[in-house]
Amino acid sequence: MERGKVIVEKVGGKSTVTKCFSKYPLKFIIPRKVGSSETDAVWIYTITYGGGIVSGDSIACDITVGDGCTTVLTTQASTKVYKAVGSKSSEQVLEARVGSNAFLAVIPDPVTCFSTAKYSQRQVFKVVSDSSLLLVDWITSGRHERGEKWDFDLYKSTNHIFHNGDEPLFLDTVFLEQGTHAGIAERMQDYQVIAMVILLGPKLKLIQNQIQEDVKKIMSQSLHMPTIGSRQYSNRHTDHCLTKPSFVASCSIFGPKVSPTDTYSISLVACEFQGIGVVTRIAAMTTESVYNFLQHQLSSMEPLLGVKPYS
Repeated sequence: MERGKVIVEKVGGKSTVTKCFSKYPLKFIIPRKVGSSETDAVWIYTITYGGGIVSGDSIACDITVGDGCTTVLTTQASTKVYKAVGSKSSEQVLEARVGSNAFLAVIPDPVTCFSTAKYSQRQVFKVVSDSSLLLVDWITSGRHERGEKWDFDLYKSTNHIFHNGDEPLFLDTVFLEQGTHAGIAERMQDYQVIAMVILLGPKLKLIQNQIQEDVKKIMSQSLHMPTIGSRQYSNRHTDHCLTKPSFVASCSIFGPKVSPTDTYSISLVACEFQGIGVVTRIAAMTTESVYNFLQHQLSSMEPLLGVKPYS
């Protein structure tokens, strides 16, 4: 397994890359500065030679974000996974440690698997009570212009978050595989993108609250049914039932929940509340609608990251 390694630490009061190593086919691009000079954030772009992941590739990346540092891990374009040769599959592994009062944003473009591709990825994050983490993990149905829609053989994405070393905080796996009786395209129907957004930690508390409210409004409007007393109810009832929303989203909270009335010290309660995360899951008919959603929801992070994500 080819491995890349990046360590970000405070040097002279600034987040700085103190170690960077990568081996073919993986490469890191680290700009000197992204956004305002007042922003203290290191941006890391991961790329692969050839512009995608070839059948049989096995790539691992190790990231350490030191105490008080801010780091963004992103891509220059969608991650293309080329067709499988024989039984060979491709895989990527990311292991990340996020220190105290540190922030890691993993905001790649979506994965796009070509026809017959076999791909799996595993991402493991180790955080402490006041770490902050933004994770966007998403996949499109394939190359639409070639008529490929959910035409790959296998896709598996595993995301694990551990608190204080080895305490499980969030464990999740998405698994898509062509079936004997029903293919992925049939099961996904008209939806062409699935995505997951994780917001964890004190630096993202306001965004956590906002995204929950926004998703509630979006789905309330999307799934709104006229009341029986409405004049147009009888005329539209049948059509409305047959119309699928083009964008579906849900939000849920994960992590420890501690009531202030519990017999814990004030400092412990504060730490536990900071550790609560929000996960948003999305199914959409267009990639553009997911980009728009991410742009809107994450735009307030510009002061932390230097630029608006997905802008």
